[in-house]
Amino acid sequence: MLNFTAFLLSLFISIALIPILTRLAARFHMVDLPNPRKVHAGPIPRIGGAAIGIAAFIPIIFGTTADNFIIAYLLGAGILVIFGIVDDMRGLGYKAKFLGQFLAALVIVFYGGVRIVSLGGLLPEDAILTDWFATALTLVLLVGVINAINLADGLDGLAGGITLLSFCCIGYLAYLLGDKVILLISLAMGGAIFGFLRFNTYPATLFMGDTGSQLLGFSAGVLAIKITQSGNPLSPVLPLIILGFPILDTLTVMAERIRDGRSPFSADKNHFHHRLMRFGLFHTEAVLVIYIIQALLIASAILFKYHSDWTLLIGYIVFAALIVAAFAIGDKTSFQLKRAHVIDHLIKKKLRFIKDERWIIKLSFAITRFLIPQLFVFAAFLPAGIPRYFSPIVLGLILLIALVWIFRREYMNWLLRGSIYFIIPVILYLAEQKTAVWINKNMEFLFIGLLIIGVFFVILTVKYSQRKKGFQATPMDFLILFIAVALPNLPDQLIRSHDMGRLAVGIIVFFFSYEVLITELRGKFNAALTVFTLEALILIGARGIIGL
Repeated sequence: MLNFTAFLLSLFISIALIPILTRLAARFHMVDLPNPRKVHAGPIPRIGGAAIGIAAFIPIIFGTTADNFIIAYLLGAGILVIFGIVDDMRGLGYKAKFLGQFLAALVIVFYGGVRIVSLGGLLPEDAILTDWFATALTLVLLVGVINAINLADGLDGLAGGITLLSFCCIGYLAYLLGDKVILLISLAMGGAIFGFLRFNTYPATLFMGDTGSQLLGFSAGVLAIKITQSGNPLSPVLPLIILGFPILDTLTVMAERIRDGRSPFSADKNHFHHRLMRFGLFHTEAVLVIYIIQALLIASAILFKYHSDWTLLIGYIVFAALIVAAFAIGDKTSFQLKRAHVIDHLIKKKLRFIKDERWIIKLSFAITRFLIPQLFVFAAFLPAGIPRYFSPIVLGLILLIALVWIFRREYMNWLLRGSIYFIIPVILYLAEQKTAVWINKNMEFLFIGLLIIGVFFVILTVKYSQRKKGFQATPMDFLILFIAVALPNLPDQLIRSHDMGRLAVGIIVFFFSYEVLITELRGKFNAALTVFTLEALILIGARGIIGL
């Protein structure tokens, strides 16, 4: 439960901090201005990295014991956050950036004890790495991973999505090995990224900046090395698989720059994501393709975690060769994606005609607006009990919602969104642990059936909405879907026994549905949405107080 709380706490803090920090971005000159190398057309705050750092550090500090590794990790991460904030405010040269990265790596290696001490079966059985070589190799790889994630942050949601999948993998491996520290850090980072991504997926209203990308690269690199260098059966090649795509991207781009007689640190638009867009993919399609490739690598890391080190290395080399060859052929032939005539001219034309029939959106949105809050009220009855310590938190939210509704209604969308993101996972998790005695099978089937109906009308609302600024599905939804599908199919009986797949799907449905509702209403909250949400919160708080 502690690990689950760490995820929720970092998620909630991330979502709560982002609107506040966004207002401070212009004052502190932390705004990303458009230029020929960038794909956005207007200035965008790059304060997201600070929100990710604060959101992740708080549960890590309160949820772990202060040993050398934790202290070194927080110090190293703090160094990168400080350097990153200065860079996002004023701009630092690559030498200053390398200094910060090198200092952070030195702290985690010498004080935290994180080193690559074994290459497994890649070396003869009696061969060992000398201390100086192990230290140098670890420093080089950590700085390399930090820069790989930093350079991957070129499209909306890209770096955050790649590292979210990586932290999911590392967290699962830590769960299998019983490493509670790495599991908690992975979940805290995952929750912070998850909250950030809703603001960062296309079209992004927020960037993470160098603060975020360097922090994510450092954290992923440190955890991947530590989990595979702790004397367990995991292959030491796994970090290369877990972080393989951004590493390959960075090495390929730098090699091309050196080949062309340029500095490997010079800027250009030759990263894989830039090339995908030159091939004719839209922004979201390019991100989605990379998500899918990264998801395949993560799945491979989980499935082949105990396989031969040479098998994993050769497999990665083959993967890298195929990716590089595919892009090289595409560049040489000036490949352009040809969109099917039947899709662009027949299906889309037909959909536009259907979309003009306003009765569909009116009906679907009316049902969505009524049904989803009612299901939230229904969910409040599902758990067998509500912990007493949870009631003051819920009652505090109720009071805050009432005050905001009366005095500052323009902030209601952020407050409702934060409340839902915090409360829903807890309630569904408690219900999965033990369902209330008054919830029989018929009522459970009714809840699931209404949830399915709700999903259907939510999708209709998204599809046929005529609002230009309404909710739109993003590549982030692929990440959520991937995690929800993968979780119940992981090769572990304990996870299956808790029916975590149903829990994940329930959380996804509520998150997605409330995003649609809040965004479609555009701040024009009628009494129904607010009243039903308050009703559910009051029920939860009251049940906790009376111990029911």
